[in-house]
Amino acid sequence: MNRIAPLAIFAFLLLSGGLLVLSPVKAQTSAQAAPTPTPTPDPDDEVIKIESDVVNVLFTAQDKNRRLLTDLKDADVALFEDGKKQDIVAFSRQIDLPLSLAILVDVSVSQQRTLPEEKAAAIEFIESVVRPAKDEVCVISFTGESTLEQNMTNNLPRLRRAIGDIKFTPPSGYIGGGVIAGTPPISGRNASVQGSTAIWDAIWVTSDEVLGPAPEHTRRAIILLTDGVNTSGKKKLDDAVDSALRSEAIIYAIGVGDNYFSGVDKGSLSKLTERTGGRAYFPRDERDLRDAFAQIQEEMRSQYLISYEPTNPSKNGGYRKIEVQLTSPVAQKDKDKVKLTYRQGYFAKGTPPSK
Repeated sequence: MNRIAPLAIFAFLLLSGGLLVLSPVKAQTSAQAAPTPTPTPDPDDEVIKIESDVVNVLFTAQDKNRRLLTDLKDADVALFEDGKKQDIVAFSRQIDLPLSLAILVDVSVSQQRTLPEEKAAAIEFIESVVRPAKDEVCVISFTGESTLEQNMTNNLPRLRRAIGDIKFTPPSGYIGGGVIAGTPPISGRNASVQGSTAIWDAIWVTSDEVLGPAPEHTRRAIILLTDGVNTSGKKKLDDAVDSALRSEAIIYAIGVGDNYFSGVDKGSLSKLTERTGGRAYFPRDERDLRDAFAQIQEEMRSQYLISYEPTNPSKNGGYRKIEVQLTSPVAQKDKDKVKLTYRQGYFAKGTPPSK
């Protein structure tokens, strides 16, 4: 299942501007250790039999106090694709499908002070969320390039070690406090990207090369820890969103900058998460950081699943807009107080027409 794997000790993969580099130590370790097989989903956990034309939409519902609503029925909601109502073929609240999760950690200058707390909270998160018999997680760090610290595995010791080994590497000329003195030497691409941050490239390559090939019947999600300030790379925010939608990955972002809240681009992270059906959190201290991880865990275990067969039979690879509405009298009464979170669209199967 792993399309990103070391072909040599110093292997690297260049993907349309998204560079995923395998460090020599990580490559040697993965070559020596037997890979952990991907767990086979239990048939009892499958909500429906997924057919080629079925579209699955995960969503959560929260009241004005951000309490999760767990008593909605299929009669309480309606789903529209490109403005046309669709027939729901399956609806379930108890979603317990296996999870394919990618943890993306920004290790640029802005994260130097908060990185230890981020790592500790991330380790606590995977220990409470990951079920070794069902779930799998990968760990990726990034600055101007992305490094695969640990490929998909359900081995908790490996995941703890991978997160624990993530380090801030100061760029050339860095003197501390976010200050870079002078101009970094010209010595190849690695030097030029060391002090930059390519967030959209990291999401693009993770969605396309790691989560895209993940097994079917799994929920795919990205946990992104960053300040949201993209300073390099060839991909744009829209490219990152499109790649996540194509791989059916939900993005949860934890906006953390220098001293937690300094310099965080809340707007970009909110757009990124809302369009993919996730949520952005902006902690102001270590307690808020741990609460953010706890809320992500709760939300991932409290989602509804709607499945439908689109009335549009075209397989042209085009983008289709999704809208979920509350319809029952009780739900309608409180609809202005309820926030529904879901991906705002998807790409149909097939090849889009050439431009």
